[in-house]
Amino acid sequence: MLAMDVVDTLRHRRLLVARELNTEAREQTLIDRLREIYAAQGIDVPDHILAEGVAALHEERFVYTPPVPGIGVTLARIYISRGIWGKALLAIMASIIAVTIVYTTLISGPQQRRLAALPLELAAQRQAIIELSTLAEARDRADQYLKQGQVALREDDTGAAGKAIASLKALRELLEQEYTVRIVSRPDESSGIWRMPDLNPDARNYYILVEAITADGRTLTLPVRNEEDGRTYKVSRWGLRVDEQLYRKIAADKQDDGIIQNRDFGVKQRGQLAPEYVMPTTGAAITSW
Repeated sequence: MLAMDVVDTLRHRRLLVARELNTEAREQTLIDRLREIYAAQGIDVPDHILAEGVAALHEERFVYTPPVPGIGVTLARIYISRGIWGKALLAIMASIIAVTIVYTTLISGPQQRRLAALPLELAAQRQAIIELSTLAEARDRADQYLKQGQVALREDDTGAAGKAIASLKALRELLEQEYTVRIVSRPDESSGIWRMPDLNPDARNYYILVEAITADGRTLTLPVRNEEDGRTYKVSRWGLRVDEQLYRKIAADKQDDGIIQNRDFGVKQRGQLAPEYVMPTTGAAITSW
């Protein structure tokens, strides 16, 4: 410690050091002067300590030498300054973790569960159809949609798999429906119309207007293909094509007292794909007039 103090004293007495070291006098002269300095302060410093201090000054033993720049020095400085950047880094990491948790919980997780459930949902919808109907056509369509969905899943095409499931659901809902196809018979509404085909202006197509009524009196909206443009529309009322004889018979029934006595045109039963008509019709339809 005394040697360090001697060196410190020498550094603070730069003029003395410079003068003594720049002369050709021996180091003993410098030691004598140092002894006088300490004696003036009432400090008794042994000669060997003074000599050690002078030697340390020459050797720069207690001088701080900055380290040579390099990756080690850079890493050390980064570590030392961790109090500055550490909080910012922790905040960034916390934000990343929070975003990851939210994404996993609200987006990725549900998507993965939905993907895992697709094969089961395909099989379940197909099985429901098999239990609903004994119709070969219904079962064949169910098997077709099932295969389409399975192929889509093997190709990781979740969109196509979803469409296959939607088709199965629509088929199941169609089979579940029960209603009566009933002729529209209200005083202020038409019960039938006729049209002139564009390709044969001399001919007429006759249609009886009908609607689907459930057992509890609800009117259903159903997909109906329009034979005039080939497109399918969801409607609550449509026209079924009939021959002229039936058209005029129903018209006469309504004109008699304003009421059609026999309004039931057909019945759609559970497990069936289409209604069973009790009046003659081609099954062709129109959806607007």
